[in-house]
Parts: sequence; structure tokens; C-alpha cells
Amino acid sequence: MSVFPENFLWGGATAANQFEGAYNVDGKGLSVQDVTPDGGFGRVTEEPTPDNLKLEGIDFYHRYKEDIALFAEMGFKVFRLSIAWSRIFPKGDETEPNEAGLQFYDDVFDELAKYGIEPLVTLSHYETPLHLAREYNGWANRKLIDFYARYVRTVFTRYKDKVKYWLTFNEINSLFSLPFISGGIATPKEELSESDLYQAAHHELVASALATKIGHEINPDFQIGCMVLAMPAYPMTAHPLDQLAARDYENHNYLFSDIHARGEYPGYAKRYFKEHGIEIEFAEGDRELLKEHTVDFISFSYYMSVAAAHNPEDYTSGKGNILGGLSNPYLEASEWGWQIDPVGLRLVLNDFYDRYQLPLFIVENGLGAKDQLVDGPDGPTVEDDYRIDYLNQHLYQVGEAIKDGVDVMGYTTWGCIDLVSASTAELSKRYGFIYVDRNDDGEGTLSRYKKHSFDWYKEVIETNGGSLQAPDA
Repeated sequence: MSVFPENFLWGGATAANQFEGAYNVDGKGLSVQDVTPDGGFGRVTEEPTPDNLKLEGIDFYHRYKEDIALFAEMGFKVFRLSIAWSRIFPKGDETEPNEAGLQFYDDVFDELAKYGIEPLVTLSHYETPLHLAREYNGWANRKLIDFYARYVRTVFTRYKDKVKYWLTFNEINSLFSLPFISGGIATPKEELSESDLYQAAHHELVASALATKIGHEINPDFQIGCMVLAMPAYPMTAHPLDQLAARDYENHNYLFSDIHARGEYPGYAKRYFKEHGIEIEFAEGDRELLKEHTVDFISFSYYMSVAAAHNPEDYTSGKGNILGGLSNPYLEASEWGWQIDPVGLRLVLNDFYDRYQLPLFIVENGLGAKDQLVDGPDGPTVEDDYRIDYLNQHLYQVGEAIKDGVDVMGYTTWGCIDLVSASTAELSKRYGFIYVDRNDDGEGTLSRYKKHSFDWYKEVIETNGGSLQAPDA
């Protein structure tokens, strides 16, 4: 028997910059992604370069009907996608939107509606228009609040009868690690102070509250959530100072969801600001906006946990993740060094729900792996039992959290169709249930093939999680 609610939203997640392609089609402007050919931690180029796989992605822009039909075949109840801001306002600071960009998402939402699939739309998913980065220094500049407000008002109004679920910013707490990708900040990271980054974060948080206000005014039935990168930290030992180190690590992330959900800066943040000489400039009305327009639900990505210690130099640093942390000796890791911890997902769900008493939505979770296309009885496929095992273990823990009493709205596995990795800009780091024939050298037919996990996830959805298997003790 299933423990998942009857209306649980099963589906998959993507981002425009990683799979749409058509980077310069129908009036679209450039985004920060178009000049980062090596991924979030790599070089920034002056102009788009041919080695940037994100420029073509997997061509969802021209193949969305085919892909949505495959999602429907799996039984998706929800599909998370982002709107490319620069497809609507090519430079970001115009007063009039690009109609061709608006029409594209109209067509996508209509196609989803044909199959009864709810869109879950991220308004800003690492896709700040490049002009806003280079002309204004991105979210370091308060002017972006007004540009963002114009953008969200435009899409909220246009799609008020087509989209119910919205996310304001993707992994907003990644700003400190990826200021260019996450915040469109052109100043090199090494030249940014903590004050600079917290001020930029404040601008985004105010913009998020303003978007929530605007959205609820346009359609009171909108469900508007925040989105954070969840990465629980375990103390490396039972030493009390290691416990404090783990708490400090997690507070750095909780800050963002605390403000989104509670509407004010918490005491631990005020202490940190005072002790580190950080002064955040509040404009008139900021405090009221944050307090009066909190989110309807909390959404998050979950891929791994980390460990923390008061003497981190005595231990091994974790590999591959955005937020740092120490390697946990009790956990295995993926090919990219991301430590695999299904139980950590149950802990995150319980911690968030105990803290906020708001519905939770897991909007990213998955395993990046180097899949091998092989011949199967029904054509090319991938025997990705390792992915099935990973997802089964994590979803089993979601069920355990639901039994704990946590209100979980849904689950969208990351990269439900193969796309370009955000961190490495590779296509060989595959997450999907659907294999896309394109390689890291840019070659391939872009043909789509179902992996073994395709039918497995279809059964999970058909049984509302009843087919999940308890992992071995």
C-alpha cells in the first residue's frame, strides 16, 4: 500500500538554459549561461563559443511536443521547467516583452495541458540576462528588483490561467559560491566581499517577496514557493564544537528559507553580521515586504549531505558540490564525488517541516552517471539499474518522512530527460529516464531513447509509490 498522498505531484525537472537550446532564436537575448562553456565554476567568455553545449542543449525548443508526449507516457502529474528571462526581455531592462518568447511558453503550457500535466515554473533559474550582468553587475545592483518585477508581472499576467505553481529563484543560497551564474554578478568572485554578497542576496530576497505579492494579486490561487539548495551537515564527531560547526554550516543555508518563510532576518544572522562588520542596506518598505509576503511552500534540491568540524583542516574536503563541506567516511559517492545519502533526504524533510510547518516540494534529486547506450529488444536503451536503485532508496525515505507526518506536495527528479550539466557543462553526466543522443563533443542525432528507468518510474507513478522497495538493511 502507498503512503504517498492521493494528489501527490510526481514528475521531472529541467532548466531552460540546460535543455531548450535555440539560444539566439526568435528574438532571445543572451544570458549568463551563454558565456560559461565550462559550467558554473569555469571561465567566462566575451561572446558565446562553439564549445558551449548549452547553446543547443537538447533542442527542446523545437522538440517539446515529442518530449512532453514521453513525459505523459511516464504518467507525469507535474513538469518543472524554467522560463528563460532573456527570451521574454532579451536584455532584461526593456519596457516591452518579446512576443515570440511569450508565445513559445504559451505553446508549451498548452501541450502540457493536453496531457493533464501541471507546469511548475521557475522564474529565474541561473539565467540572468547577460546585459543585466555586464551593464548593472547583476543582483549587486538594486535596480534589478524593478527589472525582475516587470518580468514576473508580465509572465504572471500572461499565464495566470495556465500555471498554478511558481518558484521565484533557483537555489538562491548558491549565490555565495556562484555569484556570476546565480546572481549575474560580473565582478570576479575574489573581488567580492561578504557584505557585497549579502547585499545582493537581500536584493533577491526582496524581489522574491515582491514577486509573491504581485502573483497573489494577479491570481490569488497561485502557489508561490522559494527554492533552496538543501545540504544537511553532520558533525564529524560527538565533540560539542563539531556540533556547533554543523549548526553554523546549516544556518548559512537556513537564512534564505527562514526569510522566505518567516519574513525577517533571524537572530543568528544578525549576530554574524555584527561580528563580521556586515551592514545590509534596507530601502524603505523592505522589511514590510519581506514580512507580509512570505511563500506558500518550501521547495528544494537534494543531492547529498556533508560533514562539518571545528577543525576542518584535519579532514578531507568533499568533492563536486557547490556549498563545500567535508567528506563523510560512512558514505559512498557518485563518479563526480557527490556523496549518496538517502536518509539525509528524510532528515531534511523533517527538519524543514518542523521549522516552518509549510508544505514541502522536492524539486530536484537524481543521479548523474555515464550511461552506455546498448541494443535492447525494443531498440537502443540504457541498463541503468544504478539509477533505479538510487531513486528507489531516496523515494523510500520520502515515504518514511510522510509517515513521520511531513506534508510533502510532490517530487520532480532532476534531468528527467538528459540535459547539459550545470556544474560541468557536460552531456556525459546524465540524469534522465530518456537518453538523448548527443555527446560532449557536440556530435549526435538528438534522438530520444527510453532507459530501463523509464518503465520503472512509470510504475512508481502508476502505483503512487506503492511499487517502491524497502532497501536492504
